[in-house]
Amino acid sequence: MMVKICGITNRDDAMAAVDAGASAIGFNFYHESPRYISPTGAALIAGKIPTNVWKVGVFVDETAETVAKIALRVGLDVAQLHGISEARGIRIWHAAKAGDPDGLALFAADETIEAFLLDTPSDRLHGGTGTTFDWSIAKGLPHKIIVAGGLDGENVAQAIAEAQPWGVDACSRLEKSPGLKDHFKMRKFIIAALEPQ
Repeated sequence: MMVKICGITNRDDAMAAVDAGASAIGFNFYHESPRYISPTGAALIAGKIPTNVWKVGVFVDETAETVAKIALRVGLDVAQLHGISEARGIRIWHAAKAGDPDGLALFAADETIEAFLLDTPSDRLHGGTGTTFDWSIAKGLPHKIIVAGGLDGENVAQAIAEAQPWGVDACSRLEKSPGLKDHFKMRKFIIAALEPQ
């Protein structure tokens, strides 16, 4: 199970996620997000992350050129794309709204996309809503699926059982405040996600 902790803004949180067994950490480069981190700040943290933990950049409505520039500067392994973002020359996880088959189908034929991140639909936010969706809609989709949206240590095992995803992603429910992780909640989430189902 791929387990991603998103919205990392500082080294302490990043290392706590790594120590707890996270597969990936996410840096949010969307300026409007309360979890925004500058490429310089992300690069300082990324340099301390072991190579076996993927560094994921979250982009909203960004050009391929901007994504490439930040990916090179930070040393990203994956670009997680929201909205009309584009990327080339890097692994791509594309965000899609849960329950929107047309949105998923729009990108399904794109062989450059490694996985789809299904998140709770929101008119205001690109992730980080803290709200769950019907996980069963992810089950059986013919793609690598990452389930996000309102996950924590209390419900991730159920989400995995119902969705049978390739990975899970959590952010806001693991925080003390936007951009600042609660290490106990984070560890509990990672341990629960990695327990055999």
